[in-house]
Amino acid sequence: MSHPFRDVRLGTATAKLLPRADGTQLLNVEEPLGDYPATLLECLHRWAREAPDRTFVARRDARGEWQRLSYAETLTRVRHLAQGLLNHGLSPERPLAILGGNSIEHLLLALAAMYVGIPFAPVSPAYSLVSRDFGKLRHIVELLTPGLLMVDRAEDFAAALAAVRPDDCACLAVVPDGVSGVQDVAELLATPVTEAVDAAHAAVTPDTIAKFLFTSGSTGMPKGVINTHRMLCANQEMLAAQMPFLRDEPPVLVDWLPWNHTFGGNHNIGIVLYNGGSLYIDDGRPVPGEFEKTIANLREISPTVYFNVPKGFEILVDYLKRDDALRETFFSRLNLMFFAAAGLSQHIWDELDRLAVQTLGCKVGMLTGLGATETAPSAMFASLEESQSGVVGLPARGVTVKLVPNGGKLECRVKGPSVMPGYWRQPEVTARSFDEEGFYCLGDAVRFIDPAEPQRGMRFDGRISEDFKLDTGTWVSVGPLRARIIEAGAPHVKDAVIAGLDKPYVSAMVFPDLEKCRELAGLDGTAEASVVLASEPVRERFLQLLRDLDAQSTGSSTRVRRLVLLDAPPRLDAHEVTDKGSISQRAVLENRAEVVVGLYRDAPPPAVLRLD
Repeated sequence: MSHPFRDVRLGTATAKLLPRADGTQLLNVEEPLGDYPATLLECLHRWAREAPDRTFVARRDARGEWQRLSYAETLTRVRHLAQGLLNHGLSPERPLAILGGNSIEHLLLALAAMYVGIPFAPVSPAYSLVSRDFGKLRHIVELLTPGLLMVDRAEDFAAALAAVRPDDCACLAVVPDGVSGVQDVAELLATPVTEAVDAAHAAVTPDTIAKFLFTSGSTGMPKGVINTHRMLCANQEMLAAQMPFLRDEPPVLVDWLPWNHTFGGNHNIGIVLYNGGSLYIDDGRPVPGEFEKTIANLREISPTVYFNVPKGFEILVDYLKRDDALRETFFSRLNLMFFAAAGLSQHIWDELDRLAVQTLGCKVGMLTGLGATETAPSAMFASLEESQSGVVGLPARGVTVKLVPNGGKLECRVKGPSVMPGYWRQPEVTARSFDEEGFYCLGDAVRFIDPAEPQRGMRFDGRISEDFKLDTGTWVSVGPLRARIIEAGAPHVKDAVIAGLDKPYVSAMVFPDLEKCRELAGLDGTAEASVVLASEPVRERFLQLLRDLDAQSTGSSTRVRRLVLLDAPPRLDAHEVTDKGSISQRAVLENRAEVVVGLYRDAPPPAVLRLD
């Protein structure tokens, strides 16, 4: 039996496809992009005026109680902090760098900086707290030349600050811990506001730099993406046009996504501020031992729209199946779900549909799309009718997609008001990132769901730079093959890297989900990874995965003949993984070259599973 979706207002998109004589095609939609404000801070003023007492942001304190700030309170604090930042002499040449995680203080300082035209840069806490050589953090600080650093607990960041803090750079902390030379953020809140704040605020334009967001650095050191106010506001208008229900009632988000990434920091914070909603900061993460915080928040706060990465939805489903009260709260006023960053396994999607029907009698729609840090982030959206893993849909309103034939694929390039002007202080990299017509080169390939019906939209077809040829000259499309391995290997596969450049056949290096593999092997949490992966149930599971993939293969480019399970997780300092969990194909293949050699030996090591 087919069940309807919950009745919510969604936007329309009518495809326009223009083939050109040079073989390229231009794709956009007929519906125009609506007007949008000059800066996001106009939205703060609007809601402080129209809904002064509505909760803008909330976070649990040490006692577990929600600490809330209304729109009116937020505006007042932002103005005091803005004066304090001006007093520090900050500017685009000496911006604010925030090294800590999501917090009310982080958000207030970010808004205060934007309020008076001072760029800020939210930097991944992992670069300070997980990294051992501080290489990426040092690179970012040298590129930015910040005039002020902000951290959470000064004691936690002491080693990082000692390694990278310039002599002329001041430092703020939410908890100073008595560390010398570190000012309490609360002191800045007490700064008396002068006319300088109003003058600086009046000088902010759509092209003023709002923030620098650093790419994850999966292929090297992070690049500083310039985000202007125009980019942020145009993208929010695109989102509101795609999801007009956001305008119908103030959105409520329960959200953990890190603000140093565009999904959490631009997309989700922007949705709340643009539409006068409420953001409940979730201190949980989709990893064992941390997701319980997320569940505690979702037991209490019913979101109207829910954003997460696929791993988050996977863990959430396990809780929703076991807890009727949680399921009732979660779905009670949920209008839509949205995932990004990776593909969502179909069995997880199906289970979410089943649980929604069990709770509401209808499904709750799930959307996805295509975007990048450089596009603020959304560039394309799937329709509800076509939405599934791998579908990226049609361009957002105001965005033109250029489809360029490249190695048998269609390379995707974009232009629009939400596209960055370039990378900070890296003009050569900027020049290489745009084509001769000013389209930003995403590096992604796409293909039509149905070439005869462009209206149905596009499907993701891998990263152009990851694809390679076998020694037969046959192209291997890495993205779709990797997605098939993850899907077919669920829930025992976290990620996969595809090998085979100039080799006679394709092999795979798999990062397994050790917790799920331990359960499969009947071993407890103390069992070493090597023991778990060598167990007979686990080896048979992955041999069967090879057989299943082989049965579905259409030729040498999609047939995985050998597979090895990696017992060491990807390493941040080796650029194998970003702090949000994305795997770098190139870095893993380079750093684990001996594993690749083993995959192609005539007599491979015992750890290699094979069909031949």
